[in-house]
Amino acid sequence: MSQASSMSASQISAKDLGSAAFCRDYGLKYAYATGAMYKGIASKELVIAMGKAGLMGFLGAGGLKLDRLEQDIIDIKNALNQGQSFGVNLLCDHENPSAEMAIVDLFLKHDVKFADAAAYTQITPAIVKFRLSGLPATQDELDLAISNTQQKDVGNIVSSNRVIAKLSRPEIAQQFMSPPPQKIVDALLQEGHITATQAALSQHFPVAQDVLVESDSGGHTDAGIASVLLPSIRALRDRLMQEYGYSNPIRIGAAGGIGTPEAIVSMLMLGADFFVTGSINQCTVEAGTSDQVKDLLQDIDAQDTAYAPAGDMFEMGAQVQVLRKGLLFANRANKLYELYQNHKSIEDIDPKLQRQIQDKYFQRSFDEVWQETATYLARVKPNELAAIEASPKKKMAAIFKWYFVHSTRSALSGNTEQRADFQIHCGPALGAFNQWVKGTKMQSWRHRHVADIAEALMQGAAQLLEQKLTEITGKSS
Repeated sequence: MSQASSMSASQISAKDLGSAAFCRDYGLKYAYATGAMYKGIASKELVIAMGKAGLMGFLGAGGLKLDRLEQDIIDIKNALNQGQSFGVNLLCDHENPSAEMAIVDLFLKHDVKFADAAAYTQITPAIVKFRLSGLPATQDELDLAISNTQQKDVGNIVSSNRVIAKLSRPEIAQQFMSPPPQKIVDALLQEGHITATQAALSQHFPVAQDVLVESDSGGHTDAGIASVLLPSIRALRDRLMQEYGYSNPIRIGAAGGIGTPEAIVSMLMLGADFFVTGSINQCTVEAGTSDQVKDLLQDIDAQDTAYAPAGDMFEMGAQVQVLRKGLLFANRANKLYELYQNHKSIEDIDPKLQRQIQDKYFQRSFDEVWQETATYLARVKPNELAAIEASPKKKMAAIFKWYFVHSTRSALSGNTEQRADFQIHCGPALGAFNQWVKGTKMQSWRHRHVADIAEALMQGAAQLLEQKLTEITGKSS
């Protein structure tokens, strides 16, 4: 009989699920965290609540202005003043690398140790700077760090700055599980961002010690399947561990589609070392969105989501998963993308359809939308404005993209006049969660707290695993 089969069911607890090393390294009760949701939907209140419960939440920094982000970090650190863990989202910004670097500098200024890296298609100088800045900066610091390791080995040194890389493609996983590109390291050294000691250490460690495999999820999604992605990336991890000879294992986490104990157990069986939830936390007291959005979300089922174009990558055809039930956003957003694909300019669109978009979708004229858009571009991206004005196709895209920004603002503010156009990022995991808590106190979002949800899911998963193990051992005995 195997060790698992001989284990007493009463030995299984929520603390046994996932990697004990993950819990130790992040100072957590369970191998569980709440993921970042953009524009502060994963709010400072949410992060603080998780930290005080001995768990970890990631602040949704995407779309926040730098001064707001800094204040949120200060507030979190003031509230979690007993050394509790928290993290902050770091989004890749290929269009404006200096903005990404400014966020990393903010992290270093305020001693933010844990970064949730998202939307990366390649490794950037900013993420490498963050990672390497947590290594010993001088030879004396390095000698002391080596003396404190059991094997007296450079490879056993751990950067105090940890990256959890959220991704859904093996080729991106390979970049994060490899040492940082030497070219980037050399440039950072030359520009004074890192020290010579840190540069010399860089090739002993992966960019990310923890990789979060995101299956089909709310918001931006590649519609990945966990049972395919997790084994594939775990196998890639094993090959890279051998190739680079890392001393410390790279851990693989699971996100996307987690809303019930069954989902956690299934991810555990696929080899997940830790678990990160998303959509279910948007429908809680602590989430930084409107009550109107939460009222809509608390009653949905697993089939009540749809795919729509992503406003920030509209021209590329990238997709987000959004709430469909009771809303028109998904249909209207897909229609705008179809028109963009099939027409050279707004004037090329049938006049009747033009009027419908202005009257029903936008509730204002194309000219009004363009004036608002042009004013924004002149302030934030002045170099792009002239090129957009000169291209009818680009101008059409800019006007259509206004709808995506407006629909998000309407949802976050709870503007009931624009309710049909709310853009609410959400995956089917919330529908499954709603069914799981139906008839309990947590049926109402007003009684849903992120830490309570984490506790219920992890305890439920431990009980479920115990039940299944009992069934298996009973059959085999």
